Parts: sequence; C-alpha cells; structure tokens
Amino acid sequence: MKPGQIIIVDDEDDVREGYAQMLQLEGLAVEDFASAAAALHVIGKDWPGVVVTDLRMPKMDGLELVEKLRAIDDDIPVVMITAHGDVPVAVAAMRQGAYDFLEKPPDPLHMLEVVQRGLKHRQLVLENRQLRARLKGSQNPLERIIGKTPIMTRLRQTTAMLAEADVDTLVAGDTGTGKELVARALHQCGPRAGERFVALNCAALPETLIESELFGHEKGAFTNAHARRIGKLEYADKGVLFLDEIESMPLAVQVKLLRVLQERSFERIGSNETVSVDITVIAAAKGDLRARCERGDFRTDLYYRLNVATIDLPPLVQRMDDVPLIFSVFVQQAAQERNMAVPAVSAQLVGRLMQHDWPGNVRELRNAAEKLVLGLPLAINPDDGFQKTAAQAAQAAQQNRSLAELTDQFEKQALCNALLRTSGRITETAKLLKLPRKTLYLRMQKHGLRKEDFRKGGKAVGQILPVKTN
Repeated sequence: MKPGQIIIVDDEDDVREGYAQMLQLEGLAVEDFASAAAALHVIGKDWPGVVVTDLRMPKMDGLELVEKLRAIDDDIPVVMITAHGDVPVAVAAMRQGAYDFLEKPPDPLHMLEVVQRGLKHRQLVLENRQLRARLKGSQNPLERIIGKTPIMTRLRQTTAMLAEADVDTLVAGDTGTGKELVARALHQCGPRAGERFVALNCAALPETLIESELFGHEKGAFTNAHARRIGKLEYADKGVLFLDEIESMPLAVQVKLLRVLQERSFERIGSNETVSVDITVIAAAKGDLRARCERGDFRTDLYYRLNVATIDLPPLVQRMDDVPLIFSVFVQQAAQERNMAVPAVSAQLVGRLMQHDWPGNVRELRNAAEKLVLGLPLAINPDDGFQKTAAQAAQAAQQNRSLAELTDQFEKQALCNALLRTSGRITETAKLLKLPRKTLYLRMQKHGLRKEDFRKGGKAVGQILPVKTN
C-alpha cells in the first residue's frame, strides 16, 4: 500500500469530507468512512497510515475502534476528535493506546501537524520491523550498518565495492562511529570471508609489547620469552588484520609495518627468518591522520600507503534522521539480550533524541537505549543531567514562546513579500514560494492575508524585507 495514508472516520458527511479535503490539499492520500466497522475492513497489520476518528459515533464509537485497531496492530496511530466536554474521555483513550486527540473544531494546521507526526511515527515502526526481519533472516553484514540517509546508503555501497576489491583500507571516523563494524563488513563481504578476522587495538598495549604482539617473537628473544609466539600478522595469514586506533602505534613499529604492507613479509623478534603472509590490512583511525603527519606523530609514507582506499564515517550529528531508527533497533537488541520487555519509544522521547548532539556518536546512542531498557534516566539533554532552577525553566519557556512568535512573524513577512512582488497573483506567488496553491491559501488564511490587499491600490501592510525564497 502507498505510504502516507490517512483514514477519516466520522458519521457526519460534511465534517468527514471537510477533513479529507484539507489533508488531500497537503498531498496526503485520504480515504473516508461513515462508520468504524467499514474502516476496519481495509486496515491490516503493517498498514502504513494514521486513523483520524470522531469519538461519538453510532454502533461503534471511537474508543471501541481504538481497542479493535490495537488488536490488529498495537502501533497504529489513532487521532481522536472530541467535543470540549469529552476531553477527559479522550485523555483516557490516549492511556489506552490512542496517539493524540483534537478538540472540535480542529485547527487545520494543528490537525495537519499531528497527522504528519503520526505518519512519521508509523513509518519508523514499520522500518524497524522490516529491519529486524532482515537482520534475523539475512546474513548480509552490510545490513548491520544501520541508516537510511543518503550518506549511509553511499557508505554501504562504498564498503561493498572495496570489500570485493580486497585492498588495504583506512577507516577514519570519530570515536563511536562504528569503525570496527565497517571493518568486519569489509571482511565478511570480501573474498576472505571464510578466513580469520584478527583485531589488534594499538592503543591498548604499551609500546614495549605492541611489536611482539604484532610480529611475534622467538624463544629467548627477550626476558620472559619462554617460547616462540606467533604474532597477529602471522596468525591472520590468508585473512584480514584489523589495526584499530593505528594513530597510537609507535613510530618505530610504523616503520616495520610499512615494510609488511609493501612486501607482505616480516621477521619475528629474535629471528633472521623471513615470514611471508597473504593478508589484507584494515586500519582504523580517529582524528586527522594527515595533521598527525604534519606534526611528526605519524609517518607520512605509512599514511599514504594506508590511504590507497579510505572510508570516512560520518558523525551521528551529520545524519540525525537516522537516530530514531538506530535507537529503536538498539532498544530491541538490548531487551532481547537481557530477556526483558521492550519499552515503548514515545514521540516525546524521539524529540529529545533529535535535540541531542551525540558527541559519543552511535556508541552513546546504544548506551542510551540500554539505559531505557533498564529503566535508568537518559542523560541526553540538560534536563536530564542537570537540575534547572525555576527561574531558568521560566526563561527557557519564554524563549520557546518567543521563537514560535518569531517563526510566525517570519512566515507572515515572507508571504507579504512574495504577494507584494507579484501584486497578489496567487499562481505566481505559489511558484515564488515553491508552495502548492492550496497550501498558500491556508497559510494566508492563518495570517489573515487577502490577495486583494496586495494588488495595485490595495491596502498591503508591511514593507518588503530581504527574505530568501529559493
């Protein structure tokens, strides 16, 4: 079925058709029904839409409709429309599973906002279901790189291409962006998938041990070397060696690693015997390796040898539209791992997630999901980590109101500017603002603007300001 579907349920024909027409003018696909029973016949599990229903209807009212919809699919958003006296009933309906409610007569723009929010929530729910099904039934490691934004689609395409090419690769990104996840996808999607994936964190070992860990050593090569040890390079033969946080590798070891990358051979510590290996090396680095080269902290020749193929991982703040999807998947995984109930991810919580800048990236987001499952507070904005004083809270509320007022003021001025430039001609104004004609009419109605007042000789108010409209 088409995405963005709305079903209107109301026994009054004029009211129902008015709601439908308003939503259709905004480009939404709308069906309307005079009874709840008729609407139920077209709604099934995974139906991709929102139900807008009147509370008081004969035979089956809105409350009973909510109950029956929850039996079909517990996550279908239902918006209840009520008379003023029925508001307590509508609030009770929300406790029983309704998504939101509107008082009669609903403001068209507010109704549109609630419906669009419900559609986004529904889309997220369905995407999560599809993703969980794919992760459960598919062994494609690229699908573990979660995200639907264009930057993540390109990342999966690049990873697949480089995996097939089987080349040494540098994976660069901030802490917590998923460098090891991408490295494992490179291994599992490439021709060495059946061989070992050997990981070494260069920052986790002291300088005196990292060379032995990487190259191995012979018995008696140094104190406490009681037996020959096979290093990571040799152990990864035929497979993939993953060097995490390579920026922490000592310069002396960097020289030896450069030879391995060039010749695919090395010598164990304390040995004159050359060991040849057939490996692909994937290195991960945080920060700017080029800048480290300029400071002398990292060898330039090694940087260019590693930089034959590079994958840059974006921080989470550059793909915020992926946050709700990733968070929901992490919540599901955390609940399953701990054999606990999956908590609901409310629209309010999603709003808070979208307002956080996630300095710890995906790792921080996973931690937040685990806290939600465990019932712990989520320190994802100042309200969680710090207690505001009453004065600070009042000031913040005033700033929010001012922002809303400024937004309305800007929108009204932009409309006035465009109408003045076109002398009130609606078609030209709609093109200038890149709006559908009906949307333009709704915005004008909201601000009390009439096209006649902007024609020559009209009573247009306000001066033209340099508002950008393209």
